[in-house]
Amino acid sequence: MTAAQAKKAAAGQSPKMIRCAIYTRKSTDEGLDMDFNSLDAQREAAESFINSQRHEGWVVVPEKYDDGGFTGGNMERPSLKRLIADIDAGKIDAIVVYKVDRLSRSLLDFSRIMGTLDARGCSFVSVTQQFNTTHSMGRLTLNILLSFAQFEREIISERTRDKMSAARKKGKWVGGGLILGYDIDHEARRLVVNPSEAERVRAIFALYIEMKSILATAAELNRRGIPRKTWTAKKGKQSGGGIWNKPNLLGLLGNVAYIGRVNYKGEIHAGEHEAIIAPEMWAEAQSILTRNARDRGASTRNRHGALLRGLLVCGSCGCAMTHTYSEKGARRYRYYVCQTAMKRGWGECATRSVPAQEIEDFVMERIAAIGHDPVLVSDVASQARREHARQWQALSDERDQIGRNLRKQARSVATVVGQENASAQLAILQDQICAGENRITEIGIEMAGLGGEVSEVSVADALGRFTDLVAVLTTEERAHLIELLVERVTFDREKGTVAISFHPAGFEAILEEPT
Repeated sequence: MTAAQAKKAAAGQSPKMIRCAIYTRKSTDEGLDMDFNSLDAQREAAESFINSQRHEGWVVVPEKYDDGGFTGGNMERPSLKRLIADIDAGKIDAIVVYKVDRLSRSLLDFSRIMGTLDARGCSFVSVTQQFNTTHSMGRLTLNILLSFAQFEREIISERTRDKMSAARKKGKWVGGGLILGYDIDHEARRLVVNPSEAERVRAIFALYIEMKSILATAAELNRRGIPRKTWTAKKGKQSGGGIWNKPNLLGLLGNVAYIGRVNYKGEIHAGEHEAIIAPEMWAEAQSILTRNARDRGASTRNRHGALLRGLLVCGSCGCAMTHTYSEKGARRYRYYVCQTAMKRGWGECATRSVPAQEIEDFVMERIAAIGHDPVLVSDVASQARREHARQWQALSDERDQIGRNLRKQARSVATVVGQENASAQLAILQDQICAGENRITEIGIEMAGLGGEVSEVSVADALGRFTDLVAVLTTEERAHLIELLVERVTFDREKGTVAISFHPAGFEAILEEPT
């Protein structure tokens, strides 16, 4: 008994009650379903220590603060947040843990926690590392121990990255979303061929080689009802599926896994799994992909001089109208045809088609006429301003949402380090973070390209130059000019209307075009 305790005892005084909260943590949820687990062992040791200090007035608060399956690398833990809130509310006088790293493995986070404890007069005690933060020596010991805890966490992270790199270079499967054509052998931890899906993959490659177009192939796959890969995760969540589109089809056609290889940071290594695409078929598909990418210039996109290609929309069903042509003798007849009519039959759409020259001439005349009518100029300027505001807000909202996702993913990176199957989860998170950062860069470029708000003066000046520009431009240059100015043209045969929507930045672009 200390002199202070003896003095209090002699005076008949009982020591002040110190309310102790026990905090426990385990990085993974493995074994937490057992009758007596790691959290129980930590709590039992802490309770024994508190009972040994009962003569000092120490008592255990009934509230439990257990974080099972949470890393100590950050503060995103429900029970820790609840503990700090109770400290702020003055409900706790001391925190008792089994070891320092149970509370935190981050020196920065621990400093923040200690700041909160100091401000509230709350002490911190480790059962297996005897010190008390009310003394300077205890603080020094704590900082030394915590520095080693953070060092250990960083070493684990480095080892995880090295292990993932070594595994990929050896051609091993390290987790992540499955691809069509393969299943996972969980015992051997390797990809195995799914025979029925492998046939589906070969059919997709053959279809692309035949059609030589990503969009046309994707549309045909959706029309035939050919499904994408689906699988059930460990926790029972369904993943994969959805319709075919340009990004996911490009991903499939360019995936070296189908020839038995593994791609790691641009380096191709031999994989442990079996190939399902023959080298000849793979080479032919890659040749078409390369050729299409190389030839994706303006002249190739619009070699028939379709001024409204990519701009014309069917007013009856809302689908895009595709430029096409037919030949009779030496003459060529150009049309814009609704994709609904093309895919589902002529009777499925009332608008169906429109002669290309007729609709193009009408749009050109209307654009030229607008510049001479002050009322129309004002209407177009108002429409462009509304569209400018809509596009700016949409891009801003998307940027903010991606920012929130990036912050969440960054926290998740710290959470998964040290967990089982961490390498697979880290690979997915790193891909998501990279994609998000790239998209934010793209959004910045798009927002800069929108320019300022459109005025009546800029509209009148731009449209006043339109007729002069058109007279000296080639067909390809006219198409480029229309693309700069017009966002959409909606043709509705039933109503007999043609509606033209303009790009917000289009008028500034016309003013910058050389005469």
